[in-house]
Amino acid sequence: MATAAVPAAEGAPKKKKGKRGLVMILLALILAGAGVGGGIFIASSGMLGGKKAEEPHKDLPKLLPKGSKPKAAEGEGGHGGGSSAEGPKYESSYFQIEKDFTSNLKDSVHLIQVGLAVSTPYDEKVIDHLKAHELAVRSAVLMTLSDTDEEQIFTADGKKDLQRRLVNAINGVLKEKEGFGGVANVYFTNFIVQ
Repeated sequence: MATAAVPAAEGAPKKKKGKRGLVMILLALILAGAGVGGGIFIASSGMLGGKKAEEPHKDLPKLLPKGSKPKAAEGEGGHGGGSSAEGPKYESSYFQIEKDFTSNLKDSVHLIQVGLAVSTPYDEKVIDHLKAHELAVRSAVLMTLSDTDEEQIFTADGKKDLQRRLVNAINGVLKEKEGFGGVANVYFTNFIVQ
């Protein structure tokens, strides 16, 4: 009987070695797969190599240096061009939003109706973004107008503050949707309080 127990005891360690080997092989395959997957992720994200790392900034709007726009695009009267030493360093592009905005004023029975145009020192991408997200921009403008006090809109400082808040609202939408704002100023093309 003693001889029968000895072969059984010898067989048990062999069985454990087989399981251990299988576990080691599986772990090696999992680690190799994770390494390959991680390498593919790093390579595709642009963390390695110079070419991919530049791509996220490739689509950002570019500043337009003064004098870079053709004279015909600068408008009549020569207000958009020239290389004055004391003037701005960058061209301004303008975009008028077609429909006026009408909103109730905050805690008031009065309405405000404004027409808006925006300016940007960046290339046409900012204006393209404005056009692409017109509905979201309109909503942000209306929310800003409805959060405006009646007393504020009757002073020059109040109107300037409203312009600043509208710039922030529009840029907020563009940053959310495109990752970049780019609107430098908002201009009133129509301003009526009823």
